[in-house]
Amino acid sequence: ALPNGAVPGEQGNVKRGNWGNQIEFVLTSVGYAVGLGNVWRFPYLCYRNGGGAFMFPYFIMLVFCGIPLFFMELSFGQFASQGCLGVWRVSPMFKGVGYGMMVVSTYIGIYYNVVICIAFYYFFVSMTHTLPWTYCSNPWNTPDCAGVLDSNLSSRVALNITQLLNSTQKRTSPSEEYWRRYVLNLSDDIGNLGEVRLPLLGCLGVSWVVVFLCLIKGVKSSGKVVYFTATFPYVVLTILFVRGITLEGAVTGIMYYLTPQWDKILNAKVSVGGCGLTDLLFTGLCLGDSIIISITNCATSVYAGFVIFSILGFMAKHLGVDVSKVADHGPGLAFVAYPEALTLLPISPLWSILFFFMLILLGLGTQFCLLETLVTAIVDEVGNEWIIRKKTFVTLGVAVAGFLLGVPLTTQAGIYWLLLMDNYAASFSLVVISCIMCVAIMYIYGHRNYFKDIEMMLGFPPPLFFQICWRFISPAIIFFILVFTVIQYRPISYNEYVYPAWAISIGFLMALSSVICIPIYAIYKVCRSEGDTLLERLKNATKASKDWGPALPEHRSGRYAPVFSPSTESHLEVQPLQPEKGQNEAVAASPVQGSNGSAHSQDSRL
Repeated sequence: ALPNGAVPGEQGNVKRGNWGNQIEFVLTSVGYAVGLGNVWRFPYLCYRNGGGAFMFPYFIMLVFCGIPLFFMELSFGQFASQGCLGVWRVSPMFKGVGYGMMVVSTYIGIYYNVVICIAFYYFFVSMTHTLPWTYCSNPWNTPDCAGVLDSNLSSRVALNITQLLNSTQKRTSPSEEYWRRYVLNLSDDIGNLGEVRLPLLGCLGVSWVVVFLCLIKGVKSSGKVVYFTATFPYVVLTILFVRGITLEGAVTGIMYYLTPQWDKILNAKVSVGGCGLTDLLFTGLCLGDSIIISITNCATSVYAGFVIFSILGFMAKHLGVDVSKVADHGPGLAFVAYPEALTLLPISPLWSILFFFMLILLGLGTQFCLLETLVTAIVDEVGNEWIIRKKTFVTLGVAVAGFLLGVPLTTQAGIYWLLLMDNYAASFSLVVISCIMCVAIMYIYGHRNYFKDIEMMLGFPPPLFFQICWRFISPAIIFFILVFTVIQYRPISYNEYVYPAWAISIGFLMALSSVICIPIYAIYKVCRSEGDTLLERLKNATKASKDWGPALPEHRSGRYAPVFSPSTESHLEVQPLQPEKGQNEAVAASPVQGSNGSAHSQDSRL
């Protein structure tokens, strides 16, 4: 078999498009799994949850939940070669899970591109002789600013030493003041939107245009792009790592990163679930792919943690504060700690350009998959030839809608809304969706049926470890996280700012908007199913569709092999006086042997 799931002599899934080779698919999946979250969200969660205290549940989740669920989603999508809606032919009543994934993908796609647009902004302002966050002599700086490279730092510290010792104000770095007071021009409340930050709005438009152009030809174009986007970030991270560990105070930051604070371990928050990796092709390589991608994702997160905490240790040493209080606790961590380190490199504008170019590539790698998930789901759901031919316009429509919905996030209160979406729309709901997906496949469709499907695709049944995790351990862990999240719930805050009740209500509504798709569609499907009793309707609604299985005819073997259509058989039975006509129809519908040894039907619909 060819790497992309096609076989010799076949054109593959022409209607949906194919990856050029297995490397393109793996790199694209790595680009999806390894993104801005590895250099922003993972260090931020570590920072917020006590450094090493976060690492302990993180690795437990990775082994017993992350990798097994990733393999399940990967194999689930590759077996059917369908998007997040089409795969639920396996149990149509649970198609609402696919709609929930689409809603979550929409939320993430909206705010994720805003983070990318901020990276674009820093990328553009780095094209200067001196980085604007290097010194404390700018109009937006406060008396508390203390820059490492300020020539008058000694005199500033000497003059303000009494004030610094006797006040509750802390010294801040020029990179943090640039982020909060200039880039965001942060307002005092989530309801006070203020003005739209025009530079950020322009960069948001640029980022959506780039995403659209890269996806205009589907996986064929995005597959070529990832050769560069998935590999270049590691070069830049390595350069920053080497520089970071040589800074004074770096050891303090790394020890904070590695040393668990056990009093905070019960408050550690670990996210699970994902959306977007169901839109793949039938191939027998998904087990190795899932392990490689998961380990790469984990290793990148840990590696980026060493980079950022070495920088935080240096900043803590310079500012005279504890590591836990040195920088912004939100997504700005990536736009405070990293830029601070960049000012300490020779030819800092060049390294700044490369670093933010890396952030852009990391973000785009994930954004490609998020947008492709939405577009593919829409096209597959409509399913007619017109929308397939007009897929470019569907992509354009999704991009324009995403841009317009992202405009409020470029206002002075935008960072508050971004954090609200990140904490509610793309967190709790993913836990619920992952749990229901696992239960539906293992217990409604049946673990034996699913294991046979995997064996048909891989050539061997899934390893015992994955079987046990899928059936017992992973659902139990997800359910525990669900209960734990409810019990340990605390209202969201951003540094010192506590969100008002109405904003938190909006957050819950966003979380509910994706989860509510599941029961609404289940009720709809049960009502539309055949049966005289509720039990019969439930059985018919959860039973796999007749068209469930591999998408391409050459992969449909065993229990998915083509058979005579009922319409043809009944047609033969009601016309016994026309044996010649019946014989001709039977011959026309019978499978013929293809050049590759697989059975094909002369009836293209069959």
